[in-house]
Amino acid sequence: RLRGRVVGGVRLYEVTPGWWHGGRLVVAGDQRGAAGTGSALVAAACAQAEAVGALRFEATVLPGNAALFARLGWDVVRAVQVAGRPHILVRWPIGRIASLVAATKAPLGTLLAGLSPGGAGFVGDDCAPVPGSDVLASVDAILPSMVQSDPEWAGWCGVLVGANDLAAMGATPQGALDAIGSPDAAHATRVLAGLRAASQAFALPLLGGHTQLGVAPALTVTALGTTRQPVRGSGRVGQAVSLTADLGGHWRPGHRGQWDSTSRRTAAEIAAMTGLVARARPAAAKDVSMAGIVGTLGMLAEASGCAAELDVAAVPRPAGASVGDWLTCFPGFAMLTTDEAGRPPGPAGPAVSAVCGQLVPGHGVRLRWPDGEITAVLAGSVTGLGVA
Repeated sequence: RLRGRVVGGVRLYEVTPGWWHGGRLVVAGDQRGAAGTGSALVAAACAQAEAVGALRFEATVLPGNAALFARLGWDVVRAVQVAGRPHILVRWPIGRIASLVAATKAPLGTLLAGLSPGGAGFVGDDCAPVPGSDVLASVDAILPSMVQSDPEWAGWCGVLVGANDLAAMGATPQGALDAIGSPDAAHATRVLAGLRAASQAFALPLLGGHTQLGVAPALTVTALGTTRQPVRGSGRVGQAVSLTADLGGHWRPGHRGQWDSTSRRTAAEIAAMTGLVARARPAAAKDVSMAGIVGTLGMLAEASGCAAELDVAAVPRPAGASVGDWLTCFPGFAMLTTDEAGRPPGPAGPAVSAVCGQLVPGHGVRLRWPDGEITAVLAGSVTGLGVA
């Protein structure tokens, strides 16, 4: 719009879920030739495609217009034919996944240099084995802004993430410890209400903890479990990748990118989901973290010393979530596993499982689309921690 008047538009349509195409660009007659109008329309189309959850956005343009799109930051893919005429396929580089990884996981390698987190064979895993025992331990800090704005939900999530960490390594939950920082007793009471409710739902008893009042909101939960044969978070080239996810629920109000399914599940349903890895004993497993489904797959591939390809159309996804939103969100329960072809993970209560990828030679993560096209979304390592 220019001073409230429509001066042009671009047609956008979804080819398959997550893959959008830009069609004919139209400019009002009195605006043709006006500096910047076409570029502004193209930029608006890119923004709209990303807003609706696209992870692949393309257009076919006449050869004479390819240079304009290149100047605007589009990648020139290849020459194609449209209705018998030569065109150029161009693709807008959507950095949503890479940006999420950079914000949540990329600094870890530098920050943890020399610490070998997890120990040999378990570097970067969901839990750390306690030497000389069958105990596994994980620790998670909840976002302070969430502890402040939604204390009960923060308490629930503190237990949830610890329970999922234990589940990813096939451990039996034994208990949890919490450390709460609250401005007053009323706030701490609300955090503890969420912790207690989740403790019962996930069969993870609260063994003790520490509470400090008169401070900024904060919450950290340590989860403890046992297993004599922990499932590692690293596989090998050639193994199939499966995703098991709870598609029930909804987006959590007030929290961007959080899919809440577990708060509506019974303890029996949660036990059926979190017991998946212990029952199936896959070659590798990793619960989906703040890096989202693709970012977590990148972590698994990095620990395995290889790359991963994800078949976008095969990923289990709720009807109410776009591809871009789902692949970058924090789900209530979602587990990535790898195993030999023909050995799916098996039932997991209300969760849905599907084989949707493969570990392949190389580095990073690539998306495989229904038309056979492959797009790279992560070029290299996610954490910098290297091979497990």
